[in-house]
Amino acid sequence: MFIDLHAHVYRKKSPLFGFCLPEELIKCYDELDIERGILLPIVSPEIYMPQSNEDILEICQTYPDRFIPFCNIDPRTGTNSPNTDFSALLSHYKSAGCKGVGEIMPNMNLMDPLVQNLLRYCEKAGMPVIYDGSDQLTGDFGLYDDPGLPQLEHTLQRFPDLIVFGHGPVFWAEIGKLETPGERSYIFGLDGRQVGRVPTHRITEEGVVPKLFRRYPNLRGDLSDFTACNALTRDPDYAAKFIDEFQDRLHFGTDFCFPGMRVDLIPTLKEWRKTGRISETAFWKIARLNTVKLFDLDD
Repeated sequence: MFIDLHAHVYRKKSPLFGFCLPEELIKCYDELDIERGILLPIVSPEIYMPQSNEDILEICQTYPDRFIPFCNIDPRTGTNSPNTDFSALLSHYKSAGCKGVGEIMPNMNLMDPLVQNLLRYCEKAGMPVIYDGSDQLTGDFGLYDDPGLPQLEHTLQRFPDLIVFGHGPVFWAEIGKLETPGERSYIFGLDGRQVGRVPTHRITEEGVVPKLFRRYPNLRGDLSDFTACNALTRDPDYAAKFIDEFQDRLHFGTDFCFPGMRVDLIPTLKEWRKTGRISETAFWKIARLNTVKLFDLDD
């Protein structure tokens, strides 16, 4: 039924976070009625152990009916310069079957010249990008943006032919107007555990996310990670309007990392379809059809 826009696996068990092996993810998919998933390599070292694009390609070649590859490139790769030419790398991985680039998540400014240079070449290559965001520099992973997401807006303006997926807490917290800037994401406490919060109150005033969707047709919504589901379920009445308006640009995803991870978006979408909160058409677009169309997959 579902096609997963966003998942992670390691070829062998990682010493950090216990990421799924391919066989473990397939088992989770079978239990959740997920048909296929896009695998996003992790190449930046801020939090996770880096893996190679070749690992992901090998896994997808082993299980071609279940997995679809993305490639990933750290913007500091090569010469650590905003003049690095990524065209040969992107052409190589696109020819190898990679459908996009991501998950891009070094802890740098989204408008950093190195990041913008990578995105420039992604646009030239016609490869959509998925990135994770952060509300801080240092001590975290993800591309930093300010409250109101001005760096994302400038990126969408600069690269109108680049499909950019908004993902993660910093993006989805701003579906409604923020009460405080600190509720955009979690941070790592001094003991290494995450602290903080994301918004759970009903949406009394729209945030910047729906406004960016209206202004920039190259923006898409990655509904993976529990914070996307939280953004919708915090106000189901508003979510129904949001889904109806942007149903052509929202994509189901899980952000699967470890076996047994909860995916509350699945029962939420199924229940809303059953009760008529969202239409049958919108359900199927989000569940699979938008991803099939964007990445030209066999349906």
